Order: sequence, then structure tokens, then C-alpha cells
Amino acid sequence: MFVDEDSVLFEVDADGVATFMFNRPEQRNGWSAAMENRYFDLLASADRDPAVRVGVVTGAGAAFCPGMDMTRLKSIAGQRLDVADRRPQYTPRVFRKPLIAAINGACAGIGLVQALMCDVRFAAERARFSTAFARRGLAAEYNLAWVLPRLVGVENAMDLLLSARTFDADEAQRLGVVSRVVGDDEVLDAARDYARDLAMNCSPTAMATIRHQVYTDLDAGFEDAMRRSARVMDEFASRPDLREGVASFVERRRPNFEPLPDDFDPAHVTGTPTPGGLLTLSEILR
Repeated sequence: MFVDEDSVLFEVDADGVATFMFNRPEQRNGWSAAMENRYFDLLASADRDPAVRVGVVTGAGAAFCPGMDMTRLKSIAGQRLDVADRRPQYTPRVFRKPLIAAINGACAGIGLVQALMCDVRFAAERARFSTAFARRGLAAEYNLAWVLPRLVGVENAMDLLLSARTFDADEAQRLGVVSRVVGDDEVLDAARDYARDLAMNCSPTAMATIRHQVYTDLDAGFEDAMRRSARVMDEFASRPDLREGVASFVERRRPNFEPLPDDFDPAHVTGTPTPGGLLTLSEILR
């Protein structure tokens, strides 16, 4: 497994906000195997690091990630898919901490997939988006045909997937692809400020559980989801975070929540494991 440690930069500030920065500006941050491995390795490490409470994902230079590196795409055209032991693109979904996208420029193809794996998305005014696949002779890849309709509705998803047209940040916000549009030079700071608010004021165990609830309940029936919700309510009623959350509110101070425990498993709290677990693409294709 080839990993280029410079392909994704990583830093954590004193408030627990970690920044993951795609760092191939000379290729406009085109997705490569080395960048994928580096990013997913960093996510795995940050997931277990008590100093990290929230993550922010962005790109170096003028692009977020415009899709697969064209050199790589040319080399695999006309061949069978070779996934070896690649981890799936939904890997960020099993990250237990909130993940915020700061989309600073071009975001297409596999870059769009990665942006949509984040929980909240900020876009710079200059950002441009495209599903891209149909214009490269490809069908909807990396489960985008499942993810996109759940964000923007079936007809809008059909439009974006079939046409693979380019759309701007304002339309992305109207459709629900992103929730915030800010100035080009402000997007990373805005995303970090939002992440910092979560890191300083919200319970890590509550946020990890909420992420798990939302993603696993997407296809659940109402009664099943309600039963799981009741189970979570019972579990959290006896946790120290509730006492601290109430005390900090009454005392008008910032809460002092403990970091996310290394062994905390939100699936155990909800009683619903992440669908499929974390499989390699080879295992998915079997």
C-alpha cells in the first residue's frame, strides 16, 4: 500500500479541531491511491486520538478535489476494475467524530463523493461542483446513486447524475449539497469556527452517537428507529455528560465534557451495527 505523507497534511489545534488538507495543488488535488491511503490512515488515527474532537477537510490551493487524477484515469481506461485491498469511499462515515467539509474550489467525481461523506459542508463562492461520471463514460460510482437522492431528492439527483453538468456554490446550497456559502478566503476559517464550537460545547459521546443514529436510521422504519431512540435515551440518562451539560447551563459556564473514549462504540449504544461494517472494495465485490 503506497502512502505519500505529503499528499494530505494534518494538524490539530488546542481546541481539538483537526484539519485534513488534500495537498497535491500541482495536480489540483486530483485523487490518487497514495492520497486516499494517507487520508484514510489519518482518519483512523484521529478517530482514536483523544486530542481530536472534530475534523475539517479541505484542499490546498484553488481546488478541493476535482476527481480522480487524470493520469490515473487514463491508465485504467479499458481495463477491469482493480480494487486490490482499497478501503471503500464511505470510510469517513465510520469516523466517530463530526467531519466538516471546507470546499474551497473545484469538487467533482470522487472529490464530490468525499465531500458528501462529511456531515456538514461549507463552500467558497468560487466552488464549482459536478458528479462528472456520465461525461467520462462512467455510471454513478462509489454509491453516489444512493447518497445523492437522500440529500437532494430523486429528480435533482437524476439531473446532476445524468447531465454531469457543472453547478455553482449558490445552486449547491439551494439543492442541499452544501449548507453554507461564504467568501473564497473565509471558507476554511468559517468551517473551523463551526467545528470549534462543536469541539468546545458539545459532548463527544453524544455527537458520535448522533452521527451513528442519523446514518443507520436512514432506511429504518419509524417504529424500529423509535425503539433505538428510547434505548439511547435510557443509556444517556445515566451518563456523566448529562450531569455536566445541565450543571454548565445552570452555572453559565462552558461544559467540560470528557474526550471520546477509545473503546466507545455507538453501535453498542443504539443496538444497531453500521451496515456491512468497514469492508474493502474487494470484499464488497465478492
